[in-house]
Amino acid sequence: MKKQILSRGFVGFPVGIAIGFVITLISSACVGDGSYYPVTPELIGSMGNELNAVILQTVLCGIIGSGFAMASVIWELDSWSLAKQSGIYFLIACIIMLPIAYITNWMKHSIAGILSYVGIFVVIFVIVWIAQYLNWKRKIKRMNECFRKGKDTK
Repeated sequence: MKKQILSRGFVGFPVGIAIGFVITLISSACVGDGSYYPVTPELIGSMGNELNAVILQTVLCGIIGSGFAMASVIWELDSWSLAKQSGIYFLIACIIMLPIAYITNWMKHSIAGILSYVGIFVVIFVIVWIAQYLNWKRKIKRMNECFRKGKDTK
């Protein structure tokens, strides 16, 4: 299990960086003025220059990718209930995301900003969870149908 967690962490690091980069491209395109905005102006201010801000954000995006990839082993613990898996995964995701979002200024540094970010995070988590749940439910139904058809022909 430890080896699997570590190997997922190594794979997750560049994936996190890639996802972070794509998000900055999408965000920049949404601004619509033809400029690329790799980080928030607040992060540039706190880091002293744009290069330091981009380096920090890149490393933190890698950490997010590693953390989420490592935590994914939770979904393979058959002895845990779906509720326990979901709760522990959500807790780990929050522990990873909230400090990084705060450091990178992806949220306002106020109670309202933090609550808003947490609310958005919860909504996204629930949407992804429901989508995954329905997807697996559909796959299991198909597998059971194939199993029943194979059993009927024998």
